[in-house]
Amino acid sequence: MNSIIDADTSDRNRSLVFTLASLLLAILFGLVAVTGNLLVFSLAVALLLGMFFVTQPAMILWAILLMGLLAIGPAPLIEKSLDPRAAYPVQILAFYLMLVSIFKAATTPSIRKDTPAFIWALICFFVFAVLNSAAHWHTPMEFFGSIKRYFQMWGIIFALCWLGFDERQIHQWQSFFIIVALVQLPFALYEVVVWVPIREAMRGSFPGIVPIDVVGGTFGSTMYGGGASGEMSTFLIIVMAFLIARKMHKTLSTGRLILLTPGVLAPLFVGETKAVIVMLPLMFLVLYRREFLAKPHFAVMALIVGGLLTLGMGYAYLSVMQTTLDQMLTETVKYNLQEKGYGENYLNRTTVLTFWAEHQGFHDPISLVFGNGLGSAHEATEGHIEAHYPHYGIGMTAASTLLWDLGLFGCSLLATIFALAWHTAAHLYRESVEPLVKADANAIQAALSLFAFHLFYRLDLLETTSFQIVFACVLGYLAWLYRRHAASMARGVP
Repeated sequence: MNSIIDADTSDRNRSLVFTLASLLLAILFGLVAVTGNLLVFSLAVALLLGMFFVTQPAMILWAILLMGLLAIGPAPLIEKSLDPRAAYPVQILAFYLMLVSIFKAATTPSIRKDTPAFIWALICFFVFAVLNSAAHWHTPMEFFGSIKRYFQMWGIIFALCWLGFDERQIHQWQSFFIIVALVQLPFALYEVVVWVPIREAMRGSFPGIVPIDVVGGTFGSTMYGGGASGEMSTFLIIVMAFLIARKMHKTLSTGRLILLTPGVLAPLFVGETKAVIVMLPLMFLVLYRREFLAKPHFAVMALIVGGLLTLGMGYAYLSVMQTTLDQMLTETVKYNLQEKGYGENYLNRTTVLTFWAEHQGFHDPISLVFGNGLGSAHEATEGHIEAHYPHYGIGMTAASTLLWDLGLFGCSLLATIFALAWHTAAHLYRESVEPLVKADANAIQAALSLFAFHLFYRLDLLETTSFQIVFACVLGYLAWLYRRHAASMARGVP
């Protein structure tokens, strides 16, 4: 009798939940129909997908990867009103993944076993950033908007670490990243052929516009602003690092490497990204640093190949920009290392750091150590510190933004995350006997060095959804590899 009553109660509860969920969805889609508000539409779509895939986190991650890496970047070129709202569904789904992952880890002690140290450092950084920003409360928009920008893709990291994806799923996502790398070329060529001439014609009305900047592949561009060419280039070099590392450890054939390399590297010759001249040699140096002692002749040959590729890309840049080597070097030094402002800003990538240092001191130790709260230096949303320095560009790079937002302590926490992630990859390389694991650990270290460079190069690690997906996937994959290795060692399998 009791079992019948319990079953009846359970059925009523399920019916109530279903009815409430249906009512909520009906209200949301009704609001979409009445208002045409894209934010409400995004919330409705994300909620619908979340409910449909509530027990299928892999499907949610697929939705994030597909939309985040292939759809939201080019969307503003098709319809300018979609920037930046095209990313809303992806961001909502990623936060949903974060909640599911953290809840599962908090309620299941076995899930937390063998969690790498850098994951705990990530959580410490998140908690500090939120509490510190609450203590520096300025406006709700600044507080919640900046938390969204900083952490909108971190759910991927925790999901890959704690939700128990199998090797087949990981392999599928790796194959997908290769596909994403290969489709950058047709997108980049389309942007060169179609959108660059349109922006050329707009230069009279928009004097500061650089037509070639629109070439960003699927990583994002806008008709009147810049493009994510630097982020596309960084992604492609990271993919190339994984391919080369696997060839080094004989888990990828020479034929496949030769087949894939032109498609992966070709977009680097199309756009305007001088940073490639730094990032490509950096990738080769990190990958082959161990070979200098073990096989110096082999390492030298690899560096020569990397050097030739870099020279080729430098020549391509000079051709695209119709400038000389002397002019390029002079201008690059002026607006990166000397006093000339970058673009329409008074500061550049170097002076933005010295400017921060000049405005710190014992008169305001809180700002020096803990910053001014997330979003305080954000230009697009007119953060309360940025408002004091209009047109300076104090939030030009991720490094300068972190200094203003979270101070030296917050920057130290982020440096700790990078150091612990590097150590985790080094541990895997040293302890694992699997060639594939050693190769990917080496490639992850190359990716970490590129992300570290990017902190001083652009702001995108803190706000661009597509690039944050790449960052989150690299760290999440590292956590997955570490836990897999620890589990195999516990079973006595090397």
